[in-house]
Amino acid sequence: MAQRVAPAKGVLLTLLNKFQQSGEFLHKISERTRRDYIVQIKRIEREFADFPIKALDDPKSRAVFLEWRDELAKNSLRQADYAYGTLARILSWAVKRGHIERNPCAEGGKLYSGSRVEKVWSDEDVARFLAVAPALFRLPMLLAINTGQRRGDLRRLPWSAYDSKVIKLRQRKTGAVVSVPVSDELKAVPDAAPRVSPFILVNSDGTPWSESGFQSAWWKATATAGIKDLTFHDLRGTAVVRLACAGCNLVEIYAITGHKPSETRAILEAHYLPRDPEVAANAIAKLNAYKQRLADQNGDENLPTTLPTTLKSTG
Repeated sequence: MAQRVAPAKGVLLTLLNKFQQSGEFLHKISERTRRDYIVQIKRIEREFADFPIKALDDPKSRAVFLEWRDELAKNSLRQADYAYGTLARILSWAVKRGHIERNPCAEGGKLYSGSRVEKVWSDEDVARFLAVAPALFRLPMLLAINTGQRRGDLRRLPWSAYDSKVIKLRQRKTGAVVSVPVSDELKAVPDAAPRVSPFILVNSDGTPWSESGFQSAWWKATATAGIKDLTFHDLRGTAVVRLACAGCNLVEIYAITGHKPSETRAILEAHYLPRDPEVAANAIAKLNAYKQRLADQNGDENLPTTLPTTLKSTG
């Protein structure tokens, strides 16, 4: 049995197994991501388990893997990219460990170009959802739009992370530690919620939500409210937009949501925010406040009435 189970040496399956036993796989990525990787690794195994490791050095191997991605793309562009990206990461790990010399899947690009950065819950969407959704969804909704945290992190958020003033958590995906002051809008809801479990978010039985249970129940609630093409994940971007509309800068938003600056910028550059008149009003309000501070400090007679010479000379 040991001989039958042991994989042949010198084939790609050996690298796939070694990666799944590595510290990078076991400790540097989240449990959810590991599960997703395993799905993709099984897909890779079905196609390339006996692919010779030596053949990875052949430049023609790149075409083999790209053609495999093209075949997967006939069913789903995103899944094709995910499978190819998983293989690329494993081969990159193998290069760093000295198992292979080159990664033929490096810089393969992506087929799927869609994005959800423009998907934002409006105030009307939120109000409509809260009006018809079960009461137990009021807390997760307000937690999401006031903290900008991921569904998995909020689902596992313990009461010990909340002291009525601040919510502290470590994001499982990035490892980042965030400390979010509790907004006035949010505070009253968890303060009034019964603490029937160590976790803040519970289902109708008072027990912690499973991932699939929460996702299914949330989808039913959005359907009942008539909310289309918006997900719980989109509430993370909604939190960014709300903070920006309130006049927060990128650094302030990042401190709350834990987004990378580039991700925050992408959300704010999406179709929704640049056309929002409230953003322009906030900008002028800041300008007015700045000029008023100058006037209060120096007196109106000291304020410049003409452009500086250096600006005039540039036209």
